[in-house]
Amino acid sequence: MRLWLSGFFKNFIDGWYFPDIQVTDIIEIFIVAVIVYEIMLWIKNTKAWMLLRGIIILSLFILAAAIFQMHTILFLAKESINVLAIAAVVVFQPELRRALEKLGEKNLLSTINPFDKNKENQRFSDETIEGIVSACFDMGRVCTGALIVVEQATRLTEYEMTGIELDCKVSSQVLLNIFEHNTPLHDGAVIVRGDRITSATCYLPLSDNMQISKDLGTRHRAALGMSEVCDALVIVVSEETGKVSIAMAGYLTRGVTREYLSARLHQIQYRSPESKKFTLRKKGRRKNEER
Repeated sequence: MRLWLSGFFKNFIDGWYFPDIQVTDIIEIFIVAVIVYEIMLWIKNTKAWMLLRGIIILSLFILAAAIFQMHTILFLAKESINVLAIAAVVVFQPELRRALEKLGEKNLLSTINPFDKNKENQRFSDETIEGIVSACFDMGRVCTGALIVVEQATRLTEYEMTGIELDCKVSSQVLLNIFEHNTPLHDGAVIVRGDRITSATCYLPLSDNMQISKDLGTRHRAALGMSEVCDALVIVVSEETGKVSIAMAGYLTRGVTREYLSARLHQIQYRSPESKKFTLRKKGRRKNEER
C-alpha cells in the first residue's frame, strides 16, 4: 500500500510543470505590475476611465461572439481592428499627451549628478516668495479671488497665449492690482515664471475629477485641472471665504496657512532633486485634501 501511494504521488507530481524562474523574471513581473498599476491609477476618475470601461465591454461582447461562433460579428471585428486602434489613439490623445509630458518632467541627469544650489538652478528668489505669500493672504482678508500659477519644469507657453502678456517683476503690489475687482486683468489666472509675471487673464483647463467637492467653484476646478496637466504649483484665493488653497500634482489642499504656503514655495524654489521632496506631516497642513 505504501509503495502504491508513493508511486501514485510520484506520477502525479511528475505530471506537474515547474517553470524555471530566474531573478530577472521576478524583476520583470514586478516592473509590469508597477506599470499596470500606475496606468490604472493615472486614468482613474478621468474621461479615460469611462472610455476604458467601454472598451472592456466591447471586448467582452466580441469574446461572447467567439464563444457562440457568431461569424459575422467576428468578421466585422477583425476587419475594423486597425480602425479601432487609430480611433483609440485619437480619443485618448489628451491623456497620452499628459502622460508624455509627465514622463518628460523627469530630470534623470540632475538625479544622478545633483549640483549645489546656486542662482543657475534657482527658479525664483526669496523676494518673489514673500511677494506671492503676502499678496495671497492680503487678498484673502478682503475676499478677493485670485489664481496664480507658479511654473516649474513644464513650460506653460500655450496657456500664456490665452492671456495678456505682461512681463513684469513679481511683487505683492502688482498682484493686488491685477486681481482687484472690476479691473481689466482680474478675471483668469496669472502665470509666474522665475521672478516675473509673464501674463494675466489666462484660461486654464478644468479638472475632470468626478470626486472633488461640489462646493468648489470654477476657480478651484481650474487650479486642480492645471495641476493635473503639468507640474506647476497653483495657488487659489477663494472669493467666497478668503481661504488660500494649493493645487499640485492633481491634489488640492484647502485652507493653508501662511507658513505652509511659504514652505511649499521654498520646496520648489530650486531645481535640485532635494527641493522636490515633500514631507506630509508638516505644521499647517490641512486634512481636507482632495484629489
